[in-house]
Amino acid sequence: MEKTNQDIASILKYRPEEAVLLKDGGEVKVRAAQLQKGDIVLVRPGERIPCDGHILEGQSAVDQSSITGESIPVDLSAGDPVFAGTINGQGALRIHTDTGAEDTLLARIIHLVQEAKNELPPSQLFVERFEGIYAKIVVAAALLLMIAPPFLLGWSWESTVYRAMIFLVVASPCALVSSIMPAILSGISNAARKGVLFKGGVHLEQIGEVKVVAFDKTGTLTVGRPKLTDSIPSEGFSEQELLTLAASLEYLSEHPIAKAIVGHAKDAGLSLESASDMQAVPGMGVSGTVNGRKCRIGKKELLENLTIADTVLETAGKLEADGKTVIFVETDGTLAGMLAVQDVLRPGVREAVMKLKSMNKKVVMLTGDAKLTAEAIGRAAGVDEVHAELMPDQKLALIRQLTEQHGKVAMVGDGVNDAPALAASAVGIAMGSAGTDVALETANVVLMTDDISKIPFAISLGRRARRVIRQNLTFALAVIAVLVVSNFWGGINLPSGVVGHEGSTLAVILSGLRLLR
Repeated sequence: MEKTNQDIASILKYRPEEAVLLKDGGEVKVRAAQLQKGDIVLVRPGERIPCDGHILEGQSAVDQSSITGESIPVDLSAGDPVFAGTINGQGALRIHTDTGAEDTLLARIIHLVQEAKNELPPSQLFVERFEGIYAKIVVAAALLLMIAPPFLLGWSWESTVYRAMIFLVVASPCALVSSIMPAILSGISNAARKGVLFKGGVHLEQIGEVKVVAFDKTGTLTVGRPKLTDSIPSEGFSEQELLTLAASLEYLSEHPIAKAIVGHAKDAGLSLESASDMQAVPGMGVSGTVNGRKCRIGKKELLENLTIADTVLETAGKLEADGKTVIFVETDGTLAGMLAVQDVLRPGVREAVMKLKSMNKKVVMLTGDAKLTAEAIGRAAGVDEVHAELMPDQKLALIRQLTEQHGKVAMVGDGVNDAPALAASAVGIAMGSAGTDVALETANVVLMTDDISKIPFAISLGRRARRVIRQNLTFALAVIAVLVVSNFWGGINLPSGVVGHEGSTLAVILSGLRLLR
């Protein structure tokens, strides 16, 4: 329960405390929790949207990464839906509230996390039941052995009590208990040294049984920051000139695409020129004057008066089919060229996916990103399946579906939109430095170095831990059985029983320590 409360507290950080309610021709600050269906709110640039609703007036690029997982802000205008907890971009928005505060998508995420966390794994339930049953059996058997033999076997009372004492010693579950914890703690310690943090021993066991590994895309398989991938100048323009024009226009913009272009130009050592008469066209791009030349950069629709050759449009279509965002650059009525940006894979992702496949694990990707982008990243990563344009509750439903079809699922994510899926999976894995507080709280395993290659290692370690535990339990039960039988049919003395009991306990402890390597 305490863990669930921590998860919920982290998610609540994304919900703004206040909202600006438009009422009777004025602005009134109210608590976001007081908003009701039908209220009209004003959201200024940079503020978090306090409700689920739709835009009545205004245009802006809204950062929905906390809910949908999309890496690039979405251009929204009148009629488009918005979600509580997302961040407004450069334009003021008037929003119609479509649901009460308790029915927002963010509130549903809280409910889903709480519901999923209340589902205990079967192995934990089995251990809890077994502990009580075993203790009762041993005590009952000891009492029976102290009373029955004199009447049934003709033993003396002295011999009966002595044998019962030996039974209590050799049947003690010390070796059984020690079969598990030293192995678990050794495995957790080994993983921690390699940058993998397990939040409990049960998760080390569970990860060894995983049949499917499901990845979020943004910030998990990818870096989470778009990069310039293509620079295609038109005839008469050099790549350097194209980049200089684009970066000079975008220099003051906070948009992730603009940052990608400017960052690439700086890395290339280009000297940017001063831009003036800057004017943003919401959802389209930017226009301005660079070194005396009138320039525009943005979507194709921004250049409506410019004739673009079919070959150029064909090239743009191919780039978009690869999941890239295409930006056109125009100067003085002439197309200077095209740029394309794309979120890129983390280093070593494809190798890690191939390793998981070699371990007979099914690898899928679940993301809120657009289908073309998701499929392109999925192909590059080598995953088996791609599921795109998913909301948090749809990710949760897919995790449950995959569990029913294939067995236990490990979910790897980094955002609040992944929280329900992380909580519902057999093992939730979060990215340590890239992950949000919500993902870190909800997950069972944390990759402290954000190294995807540690996931095959963690699964392999979990399989080793389960194998060692099975070996230890088999050995401990066999020793107990031999000592119990010897006590009544072969006859062993108390010191021999103690040596056998303590020796088996020491043996399983030493066996568990193998997982330190």
